[in-house]
Amino acid sequence: MSFFGDDFVVPTFAVYDIDDDQRRSTWPATMPSERGPKPRPDWIVTSADAVDTELGIVKSGKEADVWLLERAVPREVPSVDGARSAVLAAKRYRGAEQSDFHRSSAYTEGRSVRRTRDMRAMARKSAYGRAVAAGQWAAAEFGALCEAWRSCIPVPYPVQLQGTEILMEFIGDAATATAAPRLASVQLTGEELYDCFTQVVEIMRRFARAQTAHGDLSPYNLLVHHGRVVVIDLPQIVDLIGNPNGFDLLERDVRNVCSWFARRGLDGEPDELFAELCAEALG
Repeated sequence: MSFFGDDFVVPTFAVYDIDDDQRRSTWPATMPSERGPKPRPDWIVTSADAVDTELGIVKSGKEADVWLLERAVPREVPSVDGARSAVLAAKRYRGAEQSDFHRSSAYTEGRSVRRTRDMRAMARKSAYGRAVAAGQWAAAEFGALCEAWRSCIPVPYPVQLQGTEILMEFIGDAATATAAPRLASVQLTGEELYDCFTQVVEIMRRFARAQTAHGDLSPYNLLVHHGRVVVIDLPQIVDLIGNPNGFDLLERDVRNVCSWFARRGLDGEPDELFAELCAEALG
């Protein structure tokens, strides 16, 4: 077994030119621990000859931007086993000069930072500390996506982590580069509304079974793609047992979701749902 893991290979590259909006695939440079869980979907492009091409920005936020990226093996490179092209979402957390990373410490209680120097720098909010924070949030979200995927929670498949960038499955129409709409912007009929509510409750239930909560769940970080609800934006995921704020944040998730559906005529009985989820978490 290799020191780097069973699936690590020394990359070799074909010789070809790339444009300014391209880069060589970053997959070969990542460690196995920075790659998504196995078994991986068959659309994952792992060739060292692949090229990443920027297709445009999907969403700009306070802490991160999401770009559309195509990872493809150039036509001039001989075909090998495996996928040759995939459209991905690239979530890039802002660096020290662009973001304060002001998320409440209520989310991070119970998490550990290995180096005391990093902890002090983050507390002082120095340039180095903000850079560490960006990497911490990216790593936290990537880890949360991996665990959610293993728990059969509908999330975008996490392809890889590199520094402050997460590459993940693009939820939407890749051919037209159109992202799936957020639940908040979807017009739903009575039956469709009930179906979406049922899916969201199941998402919260599966998080609770893993003794976690999304921590910031709302119709704005739930996508609806061909009738399927997919949850996104997981950097603040909360450990219900290790974080003293965990059950308070779970209750807030429940009330956010139930109040949105209630305004559209579907009563979700938040107290009953919260009690059910607490029972799931405590086993």
